[in-house]
Amino acid sequence: MKPPFETIVTEHAAMVLRVCRAVLGPHTDADDAWSETFLAALRAYPELPASANVEAWLVTIAHRKAIDVTRARQRHAIPTDTVPERPSTIGNPGSADHDLWNTVKALPTKQRQAVAYHYLGGLPYQEIAEILGGTTDAARRAAADGIKNLRTTLRHPVKEAKE
Repeated sequence: MKPPFETIVTEHAAMVLRVCRAVLGPHTDADDAWSETFLAALRAYPELPASANVEAWLVTIAHRKAIDVTRARQRHAIPTDTVPERPSTIGNPGSADHDLWNTVKALPTKQRQAVAYHYLGGLPYQEIAEILGGTTDAARRAAADGIKNLRTTLRHPVKEAKE
């Protein structure tokens, strides 16, 4: 028997938000994609088989909603006569670490998505390959290359503590 939808939201809300923010960045577009993910999931939940992997299902929906937001961004004109609002950092995990977010944002798309889905969403590489299109080995390689790029870019010398 399937759990109530409220339980699904409670258990997976943070993971879905991390995935949306990894794909779209730490601003309101990610929050919108998160909301759209759960609205779409709510509509489709009655038909979801009880044996389905709910986490993978939600990551797939979040991925598609993030793509929808990206496409919508490209279709809308950006006003230039006013200064845009700054995104809130309240509730954004790691929001104080702008170097990390900027480095993740600078990763090639497949690397960024593979890292987000595997390390933030907890999906196995086979499911990532199904979401992104391609092979399991390609998804594994994209995630490994993304982590390598992050480590290389963010490497700082470790300061020894004085006793």
